Amino acid sequence: MPQPAIALFRETFGVAPRAAASAPGRINLMGAHTDYNGGPVLPIAVAARTIVAVGPGEPGLVEAVSDSDRQVSRVRWQDQLPRGWVAYVGGVLRELAAADALPAGGGVRVTMASDVPPNADLGWSAALTVAAARALSELAGAKLTARQIAGVAFRAAQDHAGGRASVMDHTVAALAKPGHALLLECASLEARHVPVPKAGQFLLVDTGAGHDPLDAALEERRAECAAAVRRLKVDLPELVWLASWPAEWVARLKKALKEPLRSRAVHVVGETARTRFGGQLLTQGKLKQFGAMLFESHESCRRLFECSSPELDTVVHAAKRAGALGARLTGGGWGGAAIVLVGKGEKQVVDAITRAFVKAYGREPGIAEVKACAGAKVERT
Repeated sequence: MPQPAIALFRETFGVAPRAAASAPGRINLMGAHTDYNGGPVLPIAVAARTIVAVGPGEPGLVEAVSDSDRQVSRVRWQDQLPRGWVAYVGGVLRELAAADALPAGGGVRVTMASDVPPNADLGWSAALTVAAARALSELAGAKLTARQIAGVAFRAAQDHAGGRASVMDHTVAALAKPGHALLLECASLEARHVPVPKAGQFLLVDTGAGHDPLDAALEERRAECAAAVRRLKVDLPELVWLASWPAEWVARLKKALKEPLRSRAVHVVGETARTRFGGQLLTQGKLKQFGAMLFESHESCRRLFECSSPELDTVVHAAKRAGALGARLTGGGWGGAAIVLVGKGEKQVVDAITRAFVKAYGREPGIAEVKACAGAKVERT
């Protein structure tokens, strides 16, 4: 992966880049829609990465080119930012300026190459912003910590690039360790690396079904969760995050809320408990019990949060019948991908999922093994 972006820099600008860095995509093992509700998530970094190569440029100007579009964009990053990936780079520069970590003169040349699919809900924009923040801070000679890189990248996306960002994506892209998941509490940003037992294997099943209603549906769910918090404050005035509602008070929650707020809140409170317990189970190497939590999580997403899809349900049900340890949707839902945990009999599970999917939709899903990989790192130029 490093070579394409570095070669593109030489080809475009006629000189070698001064710095380069890469950052991974991610999948979330557990913690569906808990991030913006102040709860825990349990993501891993995947092998697909984005690399950004950088060098000094004309003061105040970003000159940028990607491997997917060889046209050079020229943007004054302190002015209004255009739509597209260059806006994320501009946002990173603005945040580095606020942190006194801006490259000298404030002008940069940037190339980007990525094998993180942009529309697969694998954290493409987070990989880009984290890689850009790491590379540009290196160019500036600024020694930012991984936590600081994650914060710069998150704010670049959220506050400058016009997207609704998840702190989960940027944190795992910056902090991930090989062979480990990251148990992240999104309200406090407390994070703990959780070893992923080698006895199990995770499969990522891409249904190929787009999630066209994702943005509108996600905004609706966010609004419903916020409305639930407003109502629950009558009973618990200090409540800030829906995920903070005590699990032992679920009966009280059900009495306080009407549908659909009741179901949304029950999912978030239950998923919060499942994710924390899931982290414990992984640490203890209890894959069978962890798999059961995955099935429970998917059923809660399907029935209570209503963010699944027929394609995702087909994958999960086929995996369960074939003896998989666990399966659930991953990402926002309403299409996209599922994660499947297998022990022995991986081929049996893969074949069963493929047969069920072909029977239902006339085509095969994409199925690939995924492992917990490293977070952002500096690349040699």
